[in-house]
Amino acid sequence: MDITLFLQQMVNGFSLGSMYALIAIGYTMVYGVLRLINFAHGDIMMVGAYVALFCMTSMTLPFGFALLFAVVVSALLGVCTDKIAYKPLRSAPRISLLITAIGISFLLENVFQVVFGGTPRSFNVPEFFEQVVSIGAITLPVSAIFVPVITIFLLMIVLYVLYKTKYGIAIRALAFDISTVNLMGIDANLIISIVFGLGSSLAAIGGVFWAINYPSIDPLMGVLIGLKAFAAAVLGGIGSVGGAVLGGFIIGFTEVVAVALFPDLAGFKDAFAFIFLILVLLFKPTGILGYNFEKSRF
Repeated sequence: MDITLFLQQMVNGFSLGSMYALIAIGYTMVYGVLRLINFAHGDIMMVGAYVALFCMTSMTLPFGFALLFAVVVSALLGVCTDKIAYKPLRSAPRISLLITAIGISFLLENVFQVVFGGTPRSFNVPEFFEQVVSIGAITLPVSAIFVPVITIFLLMIVLYVLYKTKYGIAIRALAFDISTVNLMGIDANLIISIVFGLGSSLAAIGGVFWAINYPSIDPLMGVLIGLKAFAAAVLGGIGSVGGAVLGGFIIGFTEVVAVALFPDLAGFKDAFAFIFLILVLLFKPTGILGYNFEKSRF
């Protein structure tokens, strides 16, 4: 592999990792607050992609409005999922929440299979993202450059919310002790809803940009993507927002560059991310930016 191809694959890897990172933030925030692995999170990403497609095809909305509508619908879905499925089980054993999350995942997948069918659908990619940019000998689609920039921008917004706003302070306090937060007059259920809404919004953005880069969507698309995003959250250090983004970049970079280096193993590209995760956790069980979860969060 020459240096030009390597640089091009590196940009592609970071673009892929950006989408994993957007979804991983939702995983890590929900786990940080509730100690819940929300397995329905990857399917909310799928919902965002379908909502955007529906808005652009059936409602003939411009891409910007379709993206905004997908974000709003996904955020409301995340909040409703918490209110209906998770809130009644707050005091139940965590295994009950885990099983419920898996049930919500299956429910969303089957509902969308019934409504839209199981056949993959082509996504209408806006012309802007189909343009190509040449930097020296490197030729890249606009989407490969645009997505990492959006991811970093959204990360800055999330960190600002967490560390510079009263709601962010409440989220971090809630991650330490829900009971104490309630005694201090903070509405814990409201804060949890904000966490679900924020994480689901980022998942929707990740789903729409995934559909732009890989313009085919289906009701089961969130299963493997969600698992990789969860692996990214664990790799970076679950409970750390910055770690989730770092893990997403590493997973995406590893997946793309490993296939470029070993093209004969392209059929095993999904395994590279999990192999790398295992190797890192053998030496750092808490993840790259992990810490003692009983002392600090986010």
